[in-house]
Amino acid sequence: MKWALISVYKKEGIVDFAKRLQKLGYSILSTGNTAKLLKDNGLKVKEVSSYTGFPEILDGRVKTLHPKIHGGILADRDNKEHLTTIEKLDIERIDVVIVNLYPFTESPSVEMIDIGGPALVRAAAKNHKHVVVVVDPEDYEWVADKMEKGELDLSCRKKLAAKAFAVTSAYDAAVHQWLMDDQFPEIKVLSMHKVFDPRYGENPHQKASFYRTDDFGFGSFIQHQGKELSYNNINDANAAYELILEFDEEPACAIIKHTNPCGVAVGKTAKEAFQKAFSGDPVSAYGGIVAFNRIVDGETAGLMLEHFFEVVVAPEYSREALKLFSEKKNLRVVEFKGWGRLPTLTYKSVTGGFLVQETDASLYTSMEVVTQREPTEEELEQLIFAYKVVKHVKSNAIVFAKGGMVVGIGAGQTSRVDSVKIAGMKARTFGHNTDGAVMASDAFFPFPDGIEEAAKCGITAVIQPGGSIRDKEVIDKANQLGMAMVFTGMRHFKH
Repeated sequence: MKWALISVYKKEGIVDFAKRLQKLGYSILSTGNTAKLLKDNGLKVKEVSSYTGFPEILDGRVKTLHPKIHGGILADRDNKEHLTTIEKLDIERIDVVIVNLYPFTESPSVEMIDIGGPALVRAAAKNHKHVVVVVDPEDYEWVADKMEKGELDLSCRKKLAAKAFAVTSAYDAAVHQWLMDDQFPEIKVLSMHKVFDPRYGENPHQKASFYRTDDFGFGSFIQHQGKELSYNNINDANAAYELILEFDEEPACAIIKHTNPCGVAVGKTAKEAFQKAFSGDPVSAYGGIVAFNRIVDGETAGLMLEHFFEVVVAPEYSREALKLFSEKKNLRVVEFKGWGRLPTLTYKSVTGGFLVQETDASLYTSMEVVTQREPTEEELEQLIFAYKVVKHVKSNAIVFAKGGMVVGIGAGQTSRVDSVKIAGMKARTFGHNTDGAVMASDAFFPFPDGIEEAAKCGITAVIQPGGSIRDKEVIDKANQLGMAMVFTGMRHFKH
């Protein structure tokens, strides 16, 4: 007799699959609610407790953990001793195992930790040469089709077994993370679920996939329209999302190019914030990623249609905005679920491993004025704005700001003074008057030369972490030039 064991939490599709198995000559073994569902739909089912002669105990914690179940699954059909043993013990072969697990991640608790399910899945996957293991309802139809045609060969069984071990591994990882208080344990387990395969990676010759680890941000996004997101789109749009979350009190817009901001601004409306952000560097903004922290309305969308962008990211869109955006079929319009959330840890791959760190979720530890002149109220407001932006610029990072917008950025240079020079050059290129502007630096100034260059641009106030052995020289230079300077005590390197 051929046996199929069915014990599933998700019931979708299982009745039809079981009926097809019965037509193929399989007898059904099942447990609890699954058995009841199958019987109610006219299937002949033998309950596991009836087959093993042992009742379910401990409120269902022990149902399938029995030699007559696991012996029937694990017996090697090519091993005569195995076959003799199960025959002597009146153990039937179980050739198909269909199991999905308690949804622990949806409702984590001790009672939702599945024991019997993973044991069944792992046993069947180990013996995949002889046993078909199915853990995903999405696989029911094609597996049944293959079985009916006699085409469920070893390569198919290996594919199912690999998926089975991936599912139990991810399940164990979720339980591990829930139980572990330490964010940096001796053994770090990370599970990821594929969302889709972009056409390629950073470059056309590189294959790539996008995997999610959480159910917010890109782990659970809505794409309203446009071409499929590319590897670089996701990377850039994520940078835009992380930056725009710095602003919540007023409408803000950020434009990102190659993970660096090229325009950031706040305004009374999303439209005004966009206009100011775009004017910061309209050349670099071409083909960029635009992020908003407010609903994108029709007026803002209409203005954006005058330019070419790759992606728009926002918490919400009006109907009029979506209708207008539809005129540009290739524009990717993305809405994040769980807007405002960031993971507690970030991961960066290195050769042979990962660097793991806490997310840089803070802005400063203190606001200490270290110069003779204190910043004006307006300067302080602009300094904080600039510091929020510089935190998201690749190091060495410098940001010039004035009037609630970025007017110059120096990013990714190997010397800080060069970043200051580039920020000034960018400002001049687009006609921004930097007289009375402020400057933010992601890390301390190692020499006074950066302050001297800023003064040439008309900068009147500076914000930086402090901490250099030459802080006094830098402060003295700021005093000499009549600048106000604020130390934050918190560096924001971004590599």
